Amino acid sequence: MKTAQELLLEQNTLDEHLRIDAKTAADVGTSLLETVCAFANEPQPGGGWILLGVAASSNSQWPVYEAVGVHDPDKLQQEIASQCASVFNVPVRPKIVAERLGEKTLITVFVPEAGIHEKPVYFKNQTLPKAARRRIGSTDQRCTEDDLIIFYQNRRGETYDEQVIGDATVADFDDEAIELYCQLRREVHPQAEELTWNREELLEALGAAKRIDGNLIPTVAGILLFGSSRALRRLFPMLRIDSIRVPGLQWVKDPDRRFDTVEIRAPLLRAFQRVRSAIVDDLPKAFSLPAGEVQGREIPLLPDRVIREVVANAVMHRDYRVHGSIQIIRYSNRLEVRNPGYSLKADERPGQPGSETRNPKIAAVLHDVNFAETKGSGIRVMRELMDEQGLSSPVLQSDRTGNSFMAMLLFHHFLSQDDLAWLKSFDQNSLTEDEMKAMISALELGAIDNSTYRTINREIDTLAASKHLRKLCDFGLLEKKGSGPATYYEPTDRALENWPPGTANTVNSPVPDPQKQELDTKKQELDTKKQELDTKKQELPSDLVERIVAQGKKGDKAEILNLVVELLTVREMSTSELATHLTRAVDYVRRTYIRPLVDAGRIQSSNPDNPTDPELTYRAVPPSTRSHESNR
Repeated sequence: MKTAQELLLEQNTLDEHLRIDAKTAADVGTSLLETVCAFANEPQPGGGWILLGVAASSNSQWPVYEAVGVHDPDKLQQEIASQCASVFNVPVRPKIVAERLGEKTLITVFVPEAGIHEKPVYFKNQTLPKAARRRIGSTDQRCTEDDLIIFYQNRRGETYDEQVIGDATVADFDDEAIELYCQLRREVHPQAEELTWNREELLEALGAAKRIDGNLIPTVAGILLFGSSRALRRLFPMLRIDSIRVPGLQWVKDPDRRFDTVEIRAPLLRAFQRVRSAIVDDLPKAFSLPAGEVQGREIPLLPDRVIREVVANAVMHRDYRVHGSIQIIRYSNRLEVRNPGYSLKADERPGQPGSETRNPKIAAVLHDVNFAETKGSGIRVMRELMDEQGLSSPVLQSDRTGNSFMAMLLFHHFLSQDDLAWLKSFDQNSLTEDEMKAMISALELGAIDNSTYRTINREIDTLAASKHLRKLCDFGLLEKKGSGPATYYEPTDRALENWPPGTANTVNSPVPDPQKQELDTKKQELDTKKQELDTKKQELPSDLVERIVAQGKKGDKAEILNLVVELLTVREMSTSELATHLTRAVDYVRRTYIRPLVDAGRIQSSNPDNPTDPELTYRAVPPSTRSHESNR
């Protein structure tokens, strides 16, 4: 049980916290009980703390929570225990402790995560799904129908890939896909017992089909792994893997410089092989001359095992309920693999032992043919192999709100001569090795967040990462953007003024270096971001800009919803553009404004079938074509 002082320190260090909620709380109101409900329901964090008797007071970018105390701690503790035991469908038993901090009395409330068979926890006097709450980032969100599906599936112990498909039959299986599994399995384990079974026995054993009333019915995993092309198109029309080649370093919106896309539609084992080969063939190559050999050879810049693991992770852990594709995006300096479905592991645990997959039947088959690990070691293996070649560690980003996951692999060696020269300009700041890595990552990617800091510095926890990032901000090398769980940090003008190093001394470089030229464009692209935003603001009507500014940080929600519609009437915008105009975090804008407006039919997405599309934008729906209008 953490003390009030420890919780207050963490809250002040992290600004907004997934597992801590700080409240003034003079009494037991709706807000406090909603947080209790959310902590009890949210999987993986294992519960959370509510710290009562504190208030935020800050005039800077770093909110500071101070102890203000509670008036009657004994009465408040009794009310919390009583309400938690009576207002929900199942009793919640929090651990409640009153502590003195200086002259003030604070109360810490630890809410344990409810058991699988108790979820969803919800308010008895309300109707589902809105009666239940989940902890998304640092906020308490009403549950959706999809949340309830997950809760009840977990109760039955049945995952989505184990469910049968009512309108599918054994005729929807592709014999060649089944034979491919047997061939691959034979290569891994020639004496495997399952190779002696007949077709129906094999499909049942793999969870690809279930026998119901004497009939063999395909499951979701069965069709995804072994379905015919016609069955996949009929039952999973959006199931595909998009291999995308983007010129340069950024997503291209210029119609004259479009990206190349190859759509791969096939049973998962065959699709996996095709994607893996496509990535290897397209990667930059390095020249190798092994000791004792007279002929050199070209090898892919990224280790083949790393490519295998990152693709397997996307295929094995994606959310197949979402109508969207896996995207393999090849930029000139990195490879990004995006898939629907956030990581089921807590944010603090990537790469640690133990595997938690939403598709266990698919994962087992991938393991059988040595395409994937099932012990949670895949990320650790990727990191070790990248380290051995002097490459940057994989950058992993899990977005619970957007229900998506992204793995990024950078091609360049972690510390080049240019990187070292650039870091030397910060000698007066005495940066640690971890902080140097963070600066290089921020330079390469354009920004860094707490999760990425922990990815590249493995022994660092969330609290320590926040302290280091704040220190880099104090040095004037990083600038904080966003707030709460959407906080990220961009290199400042001061940090970029010496990048690229030595550009004036090019006398001895008569032959242009393509890699150097590409690196030189980084600063230009970073510098133009602010100019582009300023230009876009100038495109807006001045009265609209004034009304947005007048709303401030705590404006009227209904009015801001109207302002968002007006912004999208001027032109289409992404969520990040809207967040910039509204001076709010991206996740907050998506949750508080975008989703309600889409549900109300007042705005629409440019690609409703693919919510993870990196190019996703929104536009206003003309009133005459709206199916219904939200209350204003």
